[in-house]
Amino acid sequence: MEFIYKGKTKDVYQKADGNIRLVFKDEMTGKDGVFDPGENQVGLTVEGSGRSGLRVSKYFFEQLNEAGIATHFLAADLDEKTMDVTKASVFGKGLEVICRYKAVGSFIRRYGDYIESGADLAGYVEITIKDDERQDPFINEDALVLLGILKEGEYAVIKEQTRRICSLIQSELAAKGLTLYDIKLEFGRGEKAGDIVLIDELSGGNMRVFKEQESVHPLDLEKYLFV
Repeated sequence: MEFIYKGKTKDVYQKADGNIRLVFKDEMTGKDGVFDPGENQVGLTVEGSGRSGLRVSKYFFEQLNEAGIATHFLAADLDEKTMDVTKASVFGKGLEVICRYKAVGSFIRRYGDYIESGADLAGYVEITIKDDERQDPFINEDALVLLGILKEGEYAVIKEQTRRICSLIQSELAAKGLTLYDIKLEFGRGEKAGDIVLIDELSGGNMRVFKEQESVHPLDLEKYLFV
């Protein structure tokens, strides 16, 4: 395999068959040793977090593929902590799509004068540019098109796919007695012209999940999903 990129939580390789292999690591995003899915830096290393994230990602990707939702997922090896995916190109230098069901985290920090913490948001979708130096600024549809990051109409497709994906994940978690507060997704252009596919991972490290009033640690999510 050919090494391509060293990421915060995964390393990326090019396989001989043309597909991509992601190698999950035990690093997690956060600050000062505390996990935070909204942070854009590695904040802590937790043994077993890579395998746990991969197991949860594999589970949700398989469900999405069964539902006919376009993703880059092909297969996963839990023992090797690897996930094989199809090639996809990111939008610009990368976008993060956040779907929010509860007003927490950066949302309440920005808009706390207008809404109470924990208020329902009904699957509100917003997008940030992946840019560590500028702390991943939020961006709207007009600016995305103006800057050439998205083509006309692609924003609506991403938004619709986000809500469909997150509704499926939300329902699955609810069946386990869990509440999804928010989740971070990434999309890219697939190998076929016009395809927009879900990429990256779908682990506990990408979402805030609660059991009643208690936050569920990302590494504990699989305990609820696979009992």
